[in-house]
Amino acid sequence: MNVEKLKILRECNQTANITQRDIAHLFNISLGKTNKLFHSLLEDGLLLKESSNYVLTEDAHKLLEEYRGDNAIVMAAGFGSRFVPLTYETPKGLLEVFGERMIERQIKQLLEASITDITIVVGYLKEKFEYLIDKYGVKLVYNEEYDTKNNLATLYHVRHLLKNTYILSSDNFMTKNLYNKYEFESWYSAVKSEGETGEWCLFTDKKDRITDIEVGGTNAWHMYGPAFFNKEFSDKLVPLLEQAYHQPGTEDFYWEHILKDNLTELEMSINRQEPGVVYEFESLEELRDFDSSYRDQSKNEVMSLLSFIFKVKEDQIKNIQPIKIGMTNRSFLFEIDMKKYICRIPGEGTENLINRVEEYQSIQAAMELNITENIIYIDPKSGIKIAEFETDARNVDIHNEEETRKWIRIVKQLHDSQIVVPHSFSFEKMIHFYEELCKEMNAILFEDYSLVRARMGELLSILKNLDIPKVFCHIDPHVDNFLVLPNGDMKLVDWEYAGMADPVIDLAMVHIYGQYDEEQLEKILNYYFGEKGPTQEERLRIYIYIALGGLLWSMWAQYKQALGVKFGEYTLNMYRYAKNYYKKSIDLMGEMKYEFAKK
Repeated sequence: MNVEKLKILRECNQTANITQRDIAHLFNISLGKTNKLFHSLLEDGLLLKESSNYVLTEDAHKLLEEYRGDNAIVMAAGFGSRFVPLTYETPKGLLEVFGERMIERQIKQLLEASITDITIVVGYLKEKFEYLIDKYGVKLVYNEEYDTKNNLATLYHVRHLLKNTYILSSDNFMTKNLYNKYEFESWYSAVKSEGETGEWCLFTDKKDRITDIEVGGTNAWHMYGPAFFNKEFSDKLVPLLEQAYHQPGTEDFYWEHILKDNLTELEMSINRQEPGVVYEFESLEELRDFDSSYRDQSKNEVMSLLSFIFKVKEDQIKNIQPIKIGMTNRSFLFEIDMKKYICRIPGEGTENLINRVEEYQSIQAAMELNITENIIYIDPKSGIKIAEFETDARNVDIHNEEETRKWIRIVKQLHDSQIVVPHSFSFEKMIHFYEELCKEMNAILFEDYSLVRARMGELLSILKNLDIPKVFCHIDPHVDNFLVLPNGDMKLVDWEYAGMADPVIDLAMVHIYGQYDEEQLEKILNYYFGEKGPTQEERLRIYIYIALGGLLWSMWAQYKQALGVKFGEYTLNMYRYAKNYYKKSIDLMGEMKYEFAKK
């Protein structure tokens, strides 16, 4: 059956008193051709004309049922990095446009088209979508790879659901309903660019079948909005999808890559949209242009705070982009009046890990030495911090001897400053604290944890018998927390664990955080102590702190993993430090006793 005839039947079925002129305008075909199509449908016994209205026959209704849409899949797993800080609290698809959440608008449009079987593939902040089950009867599928792979993997995880299926992105906004009860061919929604575009451009034959796809073009029709797969298309796509998913190097692939590479086998048409129908917001600035409420009030706590602190409207906070999603915090860059700033937002579970009052006290103390960043604002309760962004700054190059010496000199300057803060860093207390957190979260500890924990108890007992100095320490002075400015100056940032402690703890942490080898450790000790190097007792304390730090940070990572944050091999590496440096500590103790006995 001719697709144009089927579309006419669909329109006559859902719109009363529709005219041939309406159809001609709707499908962008001539009135003469429209008349011929209607005449053919009347002859085929699929349409009847009753007065001025066209009515479908029973055979026409049966024919349409063969093309009924089965379901819809909404892809909502991603983070939405271009919408920070809004997406730190709310997934992109749940952001409101003119008071209506984008994903809810699309769900309602699907339901209006009698598409009731709706599956949402979730990942980032998955819990935020749960309410949609009760409100609209949707189903949720969790994609655990949402943060490491692109939407090819998202579609792979629901490949068993692909039939006559709509494919949507949760963050699209359509001013009119593009969905239908009946669909007759696979299609991809498209709009025409004005001038150059970096989008995926579509080239078609006379029948509007897509014959080529190129990334980038000029005055071209490009992919924009939802797509529809018919059953034949889905059956051909699934094995190609499975093959691509298991192929190395496709982690960043879109499912559209498969379409692009298999157009001779995968038949898909273009579904051209008029301007102002489909919107894909690429940034907060684009959303502001479309919905003016985001210019003054985004309903986001961090944006409101920035507006208050800098005494500007929200739309004056521009060029927002995430620059670090670290192991503890999330940070983003923004501009106000052409000046750049960085805002740090504490990460998941951080309120249980960091004493923000103590961090505030440490930063205030460190500012006396002029070795830390220029901080505009810090909240000792929430931990939100705003500082000037050092343009063209970079981290220390561990292979640059001059820079490394300077880096370690700043650490020693801190230790020699005679600054006193009212709090201390204690490995014993911290290990106990993280143990309790892990128990509360049912975090998976290592199989031989009890044995390793007992050995760390031995090391803590050794420390108690030593006369240990206490000075102001950073506790986290690795290269990532040192900024080298264009003029050569260095700044030490991130004072979350700082406090009074044994100065050699900082040297131990430099080693463990950087996961350096023993040769690099010796260089660092030489830069700090000079050619004489550390005493045997100082070296023992360093080894012990490396072991204790290994256990502590492995538990820290296990706790964060229980909250859904992934660390890869980090946890294993930290735990290995605990084991290896326990042995080195005990061996050194044996040497020290031998030397003492000789004397």
